[in-house]
Amino acid sequence: MSGFLTLSPETADWTDERRDGFLRANIEAIYDELTDGMSKPLRDQELLAAAAERFPGLVPRAAEMAAEAELKLAEKQGLEIAQGLFISHVLASPRAGSHLVWAMLQPTTGALERLDEFRATGIADLGTVHLSRQGRAGVLELRNPRHLNAEDDTTVSASECAADLILLDPEIEVGVLRGGVVDHPRYEGSRIFGAGLNLTRMYHGQLPFVFFITRDLGYVNKIYRGLSGAVFRPGAPEETTEKLWIATAETYAIGGACQLLHVVDHVLAARGCRLFLPARKEGIIPGASPLRLPRSVGDRLARQAILSGREFEAGVPPAELLCDEVVEPEAMDAALEARIDALTSSGLVNAAANRRALRVGEEPLDVFRQYMATFSREQAYCHLSPALVRNLEEHWNAHERKL
Repeated sequence: MSGFLTLSPETADWTDERRDGFLRANIEAIYDELTDGMSKPLRDQELLAAAAERFPGLVPRAAEMAAEAELKLAEKQGLEIAQGLFISHVLASPRAGSHLVWAMLQPTTGALERLDEFRATGIADLGTVHLSRQGRAGVLELRNPRHLNAEDDTTVSASECAADLILLDPEIEVGVLRGGVVDHPRYEGSRIFGAGLNLTRMYHGQLPFVFFITRDLGYVNKIYRGLSGAVFRPGAPEETTEKLWIATAETYAIGGACQLLHVVDHVLAARGCRLFLPARKEGIIPGASPLRLPRSVGDRLARQAILSGREFEAGVPPAELLCDEVVEPEAMDAALEARIDALTSSGLVNAAANRRALRVGEEPLDVFRQYMATFSREQAYCHLSPALVRNLEEHWNAHERKL
């Protein structure tokens, strides 16, 4: 292809600096090449796979990634840093980045394939996620009990599929995020909203870097922004199919689970529920919390939470800045039913219009795109850092835990 530096398997030993320079100079042309002039929506993993084949050495190929996946985190060669740089440069381009954000907000193939069955039955068993239609609500229940409802590569696709189905089903007016019941001796019979990242899988090298991108550009962003329209319209007002969302924070909402509280419309919290972001001890960036948490709690508390590990407890000030209602644990079901009725009483159109107006004012799409460009680069280096391995061993005893 004229105008491009020829890449070949021999250039796979490029330094990140050389790769960075090439992407900075050519990213829009590369993106046009891979998406047929932005006529084809490619998700992050599809885009990386296409880039690996079209431009050998720019990002790792499937065979290289398969070999890397067999290694523990401490043993990895750092191939995924190239993926972070590539996605970062795409997102840094207003033109290409906006298209990628739009593509990631399209309904997944899995959701479209399940839609008719779900509409007929009101049930979708997605393995680590269970979805049910309950009246006018779609209840997305995370079920990863062995890991106390932690999120990982086994949950993210199922979670996004369930979110898609909630947004696609016209009988559902409000989505509900809830943690399933766990059987751990310490919490047996209790619901846990989420234990954050599955650090055991991360330590053993089973949590790929692209998980972070897929989760925040796909699953979490769909809760916040809804599903994008069928046609990409650069510069046009946001045209999304969106609904209201409720989160029921029970027992604790750690890390990624706490991040979800930033993007829903109403947080119901059981008294005593712990809400915190342990990213400092882990050595990673807590999703989009650096962008969104200050809007809820202010800059100083946000810095304390992200940089120093400050915890919040539902029912104890200043946790009310993260929660809308605090109820006794045994009253959660009744409180949830009452909140669903309250949020749907004015009609879906009015509710969606108001949440869209709020979002456009507080987090324009370009602000999110630029944040994610930085996140993609920095998280790649954090994910492959020796410091992360040390942190997991020191604070999580990860070397003693088995998959």
